[in-house]
Amino acid sequence: MTWVFFTFLAAFSQAWRNAFQSQLSGSLSVCGVTLARFLWAGPLAVLYVVGLEQTELGVIREFPFAFWQFCILAGVMQIVATGLMVMLFKQKNFAIGAGLAKCEAPVSAVLGIMFFGTTLSLYGWVGVIIGGIAVMMFSLSGGIRTISWKTAGIGLASSTAFALTSLWVREASLVLEGHFLLRASWVLLVVILFQTLILVGYMWLRERTDLTLMFRRPKLVVLTSIASFLGSFGWFHAMSLKAVPYVKTLGQVEIFFMMIVSVVYLKAPIPKKDVFALMLVAIAAILVMWPQA
Repeated sequence: MTWVFFTFLAAFSQAWRNAFQSQLSGSLSVCGVTLARFLWAGPLAVLYVVGLEQTELGVIREFPFAFWQFCILAGVMQIVATGLMVMLFKQKNFAIGAGLAKCEAPVSAVLGIMFFGTTLSLYGWVGVIIGGIAVMMFSLSGGIRTISWKTAGIGLASSTAFALTSLWVREASLVLEGHFLLRASWVLLVVILFQTLILVGYMWLRERTDLTLMFRRPKLVVLTSIASFLGSFGWFHAMSLKAVPYVKTLGQVEIFFMMIVSVVYLKAPIPKKDVFALMLVAIAAILVMWPQA
């Protein structure tokens, strides 16, 4: 059940990362806010890999071509997924699209079974479906009639891109030989550095002013990077141990953490209508943690 610990760490850290990013978004472009996730996470990933390789776990010396292929695909697809999320901000009924973009667990289950050899138990399937219903309940506050098909399409495309990112991260870890900590650490390092190089290069060419602005709010940028690193740390390690649909369904406990952060840090109230959806998230989490799952 080590994967459970890593998933909770990821969900908790991601809730804080979202809170920090929401504050950064007032002064930085979308690319700037996105880069803040990786800017200082790269050095942390380097230190983590170097530190691990000084332990008795050993050293990974062989990196098959498939490893680099999966890491690059995962890195590119995560950027695509983030871009689609940005497009949702310009659509009507954004919350519905965002909810569909969060349906990564059921989408990864379908794609995993079709193309990645993923298998789920009955408990696992029920948990994934209940978790997906809970996420949509948070978004369909105005009822199903408020759905915009364009917004829904972008949301589903985003969830598909996020699901492929997670599936390729797991594949990259599985093609390596060694302890799961070493495998996950190398995937984490390569993906973060690849994404950082792409975003820094783009901003240097197109948004150099915003790139400079990032260093004028170093505290918030550093906090965002640390929270993002811990989130990716948790996700990548959990997915090295357990199939993506299980991890992402349990990861929906992020909603609990987001509400705690909203109340404590952002001083925002919790709507009463979300209580039942929270109960469904809890049920889904229990089902995917069930021993047979």
